[in-house]
Amino acid sequence: MRTEDDADETLMLRYRDGNADAFAALYARHKGALYRYLLRQCGQPALAEELFQDVWLKLIAARTGYTVQARFTTYLYRLAHNRLIDHYRASSRGLPLSYAEDCPEWAEVPAPAEVQPEAQDDRRRQAERLLELLAELPEAQREAVLLKEEAGLSLEEIAQATGTGRETVKSRLRYAMARLRQGLRGAR
Repeated sequence: MRTEDDADETLMLRYRDGNADAFAALYARHKGALYRYLLRQCGQPALAEELFQDVWLKLIAARTGYTVQARFTTYLYRLAHNRLIDHYRASSRGLPLSYAEDCPEWAEVPAPAEVQPEAQDDRRRQAERLLELLAELPEAQREAVLLKEEAGLSLEEIAQATGTGRETVKSRLRYAMARLRQGLRGAR
Protein backbone atom coordinates (compact mmCIF):
# COMPACT_ATOMS: atom_id res chain seq x y z
CA MET A 1 0.00 0.00 0.00
CA ARG A 2 1.41 3.36 -1.00
CA THR A 3 1.74 6.11 1.54
CA GLU A 4 1.46 9.79 0.81
CA ASP A 5 5.27 10.00 0.89
CA ASP A 6 5.62 7.62 -2.06
CA ALA A 7 2.58 8.77 -4.04
CA ASP A 8 3.47 9.61 -7.64
CA GLU A 9 2.55 13.26 -7.20
CA THR A 10 4.73 13.58 -4.08
CA LEU A 11 7.63 11.90 -5.86
CA MET A 12 7.28 14.29 -8.80
CA LEU A 13 7.24 17.28 -6.44
CA ARG A 14 10.39 15.97 -4.76
CA TYR A 15 11.99 15.46 -8.17
CA ARG A 16 11.01 19.01 -9.13
CA ASP A 17 12.83 20.15 -6.00
CA GLY A 18 16.01 18.28 -6.98
CA ASN A 19 15.62 14.75 -5.58
CA ALA A 20 16.96 12.44 -8.33
CA ASP A 21 15.93 9.32 -6.38
CA ALA A 22 12.31 10.43 -6.69
CA PHE A 23 12.66 10.45 -10.48
CA ALA A 24 14.23 6.98 -10.39
CA ALA A 25 11.23 5.70 -8.42
CA LEU A 26 8.75 7.25 -10.88
CA TYR A 27 10.65 5.88 -13.86
CA ALA A 28 10.81 2.37 -12.39
CA ARG A 29 7.11 2.47 -11.52
CA HIS A 30 5.84 3.67 -14.93
CA LYS A 31 8.38 2.63 -17.57
CA GLY A 32 6.75 -0.70 -18.51
CA ALA A 33 3.20 0.53 -18.94
CA LEU A 34 4.32 3.69 -20.77
CA TYR A 35 6.49 1.75 -23.21
CA ARG A 36 3.70 -0.79 -23.90
CA TYR A 37 1.26 2.07 -24.51
CA LEU A 38 3.60 3.69 -27.04
CA LEU A 39 4.49 0.38 -28.70
CA ARG A 40 0.86 -0.59 -29.15
CA GLN A 41 0.04 2.85 -30.49
CA CYS A 42 2.79 2.95 -33.13
CA GLY A 43 3.48 -0.78 -33.62
CA GLN A 44 7.22 -0.30 -34.20
CA PRO A 45 9.64 -1.12 -31.36
CA ALA A 46 12.37 1.29 -32.52
CA LEU A 47 9.89 4.15 -32.87
CA ALA A 48 8.25 3.29 -29.55
CA GLU A 49 11.66 3.44 -27.88
CA GLU A 50 12.35 6.85 -29.44
CA LEU A 51 8.97 8.20 -28.36
CA PHE A 52 9.45 6.67 -24.90
CA GLN A 53 12.77 8.47 -24.46
CA ASP A 54 11.25 11.72 -25.74
CA VAL A 55 8.42 11.55 -23.20
CA TRP A 56 10.83 11.10 -20.31
CA LEU A 57 13.03 13.91 -21.65
CA LYS A 58 9.98 16.18 -21.83
CA LEU A 59 9.11 15.26 -18.26
CA ILE A 60 12.66 16.10 -17.15
CA ALA A 61 12.61 19.41 -19.04
CA ALA A 62 9.22 20.37 -17.58
CA ARG A 63 9.97 19.36 -13.98
CA THR A 64 10.67 22.87 -12.67
CA GLY A 65 7.17 24.02 -13.65
CA TYR A 66 5.35 20.95 -12.35
CA THR A 67 2.38 21.51 -10.07
CA VAL A 68 -0.16 18.93 -9.00
CA GLN A 69 -3.27 19.54 -11.08
CA ALA A 70 -4.21 15.91 -11.69
CA ARG A 71 -2.81 12.46 -11.01
CA PHE A 72 0.80 12.07 -12.12
CA THR A 73 -0.22 9.31 -14.54
CA THR A 74 -2.60 11.74 -16.24
CA TYR A 75 0.27 14.20 -16.62
CA LEU A 76 2.66 11.52 -17.90
CA TYR A 77 0.20 10.14 -20.45
CA ARG A 78 -0.70 13.65 -21.57
CA LEU A 79 2.97 14.11 -22.44
CA ALA A 80 2.92 10.75 -24.25
CA HIS A 81 -0.27 11.59 -26.14
CA ASN A 82 1.13 14.94 -27.24
CA ARG A 83 4.36 13.29 -28.41
CA LEU A 84 2.35 10.77 -30.44
CA ILE A 85 0.31 13.56 -32.03
CA ASP A 86 3.53 15.42 -32.88
CA HIS A 87 4.89 12.22 -34.45
CA TYR A 88 1.72 11.70 -36.51
CA ARG A 89 1.73 15.30 -37.72
CA ALA A 90 5.37 15.05 -38.79
CA SER A 91 4.90 11.72 -40.59
CA SER A 92 3.90 11.43 -44.21
CA ARG A 93 0.60 9.84 -43.13
CA GLY A 94 -0.41 12.90 -41.14
CA LEU A 95 -2.76 12.98 -38.17
CA PRO A 96 -4.98 9.87 -38.14
CA LEU A 97 -8.59 10.58 -38.93
CA SER A 98 -9.67 8.99 -35.65
CA TYR A 99 -8.07 11.88 -33.77
CA ALA A 100 -9.61 14.52 -35.97
CA GLU A 101 -13.20 13.30 -36.03
CA ASP A 102 -15.66 11.50 -33.84
CA CYS A 103 -15.69 7.73 -33.90
CA PRO A 104 -17.18 6.02 -36.95
CA GLU A 105 -20.86 5.33 -36.80
CA TRP A 106 -21.50 1.64 -36.88
CA ALA A 107 -23.82 -0.60 -34.98
CA GLU A 108 -22.84 -1.55 -31.48
CA VAL A 109 -21.98 -5.21 -31.23
CA PRO A 110 -23.48 -6.96 -28.23
CA ALA A 111 -20.98 -8.52 -25.85
CA PRO A 112 -20.59 -12.27 -26.30
CA ALA A 113 -21.52 -14.69 -23.56
CA GLU A 114 -18.57 -15.02 -21.21
CA VAL A 115 -16.57 -18.15 -21.93
CA GLN A 116 -13.41 -18.92 -19.98
CA PRO A 117 -11.16 -21.24 -22.01
CA GLU A 118 -9.83 -24.14 -19.98
CA ALA A 119 -6.74 -24.88 -22.01
CA GLN A 120 -3.63 -22.70 -21.64
CA ASP A 121 -3.08 -22.87 -25.40
CA ASP A 122 -6.53 -21.39 -26.03
CA ARG A 123 -5.79 -18.50 -23.67
CA ARG A 124 -2.47 -17.84 -25.40
CA ARG A 125 -4.13 -17.79 -28.84
CA GLN A 126 -6.87 -15.54 -27.54
CA ALA A 127 -4.30 -13.13 -26.06
CA GLU A 128 -2.39 -13.06 -29.36
CA ARG A 129 -5.63 -12.36 -31.23
CA LEU A 130 -6.51 -9.58 -28.81
CA LEU A 131 -3.15 -7.89 -29.43
CA GLU A 132 -3.72 -8.18 -33.20
CA LEU A 133 -7.18 -6.65 -32.87
CA LEU A 134 -5.86 -3.92 -30.63
CA ALA A 135 -3.26 -3.04 -33.27
CA GLU A 136 -6.05 -2.81 -35.88
CA LEU A 137 -8.12 -0.28 -33.91
CA PRO A 138 -8.06 3.36 -35.04
CA GLU A 139 -5.32 5.16 -33.12
CA ALA A 140 -7.64 7.24 -30.94
CA GLN A 141 -9.70 4.20 -29.91
CA ARG A 142 -6.57 2.16 -29.22
CA GLU A 143 -5.17 5.01 -27.14
CA ALA A 144 -8.32 5.21 -25.02
CA VAL A 145 -8.24 1.46 -24.35
CA LEU A 146 -4.54 1.50 -23.47
CA LEU A 147 -4.89 4.49 -21.16
CA LYS A 148 -7.77 2.78 -19.38
CA GLU A 149 -6.32 -0.72 -19.20
CA GLU A 150 -2.54 -0.18 -19.14
CA ALA A 151 -2.36 3.10 -17.25
CA GLY A 152 -5.51 2.64 -15.15
CA LEU A 153 -6.83 6.11 -15.94
CA SER A 154 -10.48 7.06 -15.42
CA LEU A 155 -12.61 8.55 -18.21
CA GLU A 156 -11.97 12.04 -16.84
CA GLU A 157 -8.22 11.44 -16.64
CA ILE A 158 -8.12 10.05 -20.19
CA ALA A 159 -10.01 13.14 -21.36
CA GLN A 160 -7.46 15.37 -19.61
CA ALA A 161 -4.50 13.39 -20.95
CA THR A 162 -5.75 13.48 -24.54
CA GLY A 163 -7.35 16.92 -24.53
CA THR A 164 -10.76 15.55 -25.52
CA GLY A 165 -14.16 15.53 -23.89
CA ARG A 166 -15.30 12.82 -21.49
CA GLU A 167 -18.11 11.78 -23.84
CA THR A 168 -15.65 11.44 -26.74
CA VAL A 169 -13.49 9.16 -24.58
CA LYS A 170 -16.57 7.17 -23.59
CA SER A 171 -17.55 6.75 -27.25
CA ARG A 172 -14.06 5.73 -28.28
CA LEU A 173 -13.96 3.09 -25.54
CA ARG A 174 -17.42 1.82 -26.43
CA TYR A 175 -16.59 1.48 -30.14
CA ALA A 176 -13.19 -0.06 -29.41
CA MET A 177 -14.63 -2.61 -27.03
CA ALA A 178 -17.35 -3.50 -29.54
CA ARG A 179 -14.72 -4.09 -32.24
CA LEU A 180 -12.56 -6.13 -29.90
CA ARG A 181 -15.52 -8.26 -28.81
CA GLN A 182 -16.57 -8.77 -32.42
CA GLY A 183 -13.06 -9.81 -33.42
CA LEU A 184 -12.67 -12.17 -30.50
CA ARG A 185 -16.07 -13.71 -31.12
CA GLY A 186 -15.06 -14.41 -34.73
CA ALA A 187 -11.84 -16.12 -33.57
CA ARG A 188 -13.58 -18.91 -31.68
